[in-house]
Amino acid sequence: MDVLHTAIWVDDIDAQLDFYCDGLGLEQTREFDLDGITNTYVAGESDTEIQFKHDDTERNPEPTGIDHLAVEVADMAETIETVVERNDSVVVEDPRTIEEMGIRIAFVTDPEGYVVELIETLEA
Repeated sequence: MDVLHTAIWVDDIDAQLDFYCDGLGLEQTREFDLDGITNTYVAGESDTEIQFKHDDTERNPEPTGIDHLAVEVADMAETIETVVERNDSVVVEDPRTIEEMGIRIAFVTDPEGYVVELIETLEA
C-alpha cells in the first residue's frame, strides 16, 4: 500500500504550474486528457504526485474541505520570496522553527487559493 497522488480542481493550470514548478521546484511528470478534462501531475523526489484537474468550466470557485498541501523546500526564505513576487502568494503563517522536529514551516497560498505548507528540514 502507498499514497500515489492527491487530485484538486484548478481554473488556471498555467498559474499552478508556474507556482509549483518554477516557484517550489517540483517537476511536471505527465499530462493527459480524459473525458474532456486535462489531468496534469507534478512531483518532487518521491513518487507521490499532486494532480491538477482542469477543463473550461469553473469547477473551483473556492477550495473547500482541504486544509493544506505540504511541500518540502530547500530554502524557506528564498521560496517565500519567489512565490510572493512571482505568484502574488499570501503568507498565511510566517516561518517558524519546530526544534524538536528539526524543521521550519510556513504557510502560503497558491494561485487557486489552496494553502500550501512549506517545510524546510534543518541541518543537525
